[in-house]
Amino acid sequence: MIIKLMFSTTVQNSKEILRFIKEFNSDLGTVFGNGDRNIIKLFELEEKKINVKSFKIPNIVNKVAYKYFRKSKAKRSFEYATILLEKGIGTPEPLAYFENFNNLGLLDSYYVSEHLQADLTFRELVEVPDYPDHDNILRQFTKFTFDLHQKGIEFLDHSPGNTLIKKGQNDTYSFYLVDLNRMNFHETMDFEMRMKNFSRLTPKKEMIVIMSNEYAKYYSESETAVFEKMWQFTVQFQDEFARKRRLKKKLKFWKS
Repeated sequence: MIIKLMFSTTVQNSKEILRFIKEFNSDLGTVFGNGDRNIIKLFELEEKKINVKSFKIPNIVNKVAYKYFRKSKAKRSFEYATILLEKGIGTPEPLAYFENFNNLGLLDSYYVSEHLQADLTFRELVEVPDYPDHDNILRQFTKFTFDLHQKGIEFLDHSPGNTLIKKGQNDTYSFYLVDLNRMNFHETMDFEMRMKNFSRLTPKKEMIVIMSNEYAKYYSESETAVFEKMWQFTVQFQDEFARKRRLKKKLKFWKS
């Protein structure tokens, strides 16, 4: 058995965090959310709440890959969170990651961060059209995404549940990325890459209209070009998503 553990330099009580990980499957802590693949638990630590994410045990191919060829999701989450903070992008403070290997490959892995209590996620903007200050939040979120792109950050899981939003003073909002293990970093991002990064966020055309209007204020392309390309990638993603869902239903039918 090989255990790999890395703590942030800001961590003061590493032994207690290690205890949370070792006793993750006990009654210790509180389950957060209803993840079907990964499980998140919250723990109290020195008047702070910390978030421990247990990643699903990988299949046999990925067990080997994560040991010899690729970084685990836990390690990537920790490293990417550190990079985001260095670049001035919001994300919950990374505290540690833990990997457990046997001779074959990766068994289980955990990512530990401070827990951030958000006022909402982007999902509320999609599901609640009359959410208070909806237009303003959406426009500030679009500017936040533009800033990501300017810094060469391609967040591949830029989807409704993965941006936490906190309200500040004078109708300003702060944005924090979570679920960080799929991310690319570039010197620059071209127009198509930027527009495709919006494709998973919402199927609602009226939201795309607002986001394209706001993005065009900061980018060299016209508002019409931004809207057309953003909407094109959104439709492509929604069509592919629907196709995969139909296929899953057919497979379930044949299995039953």
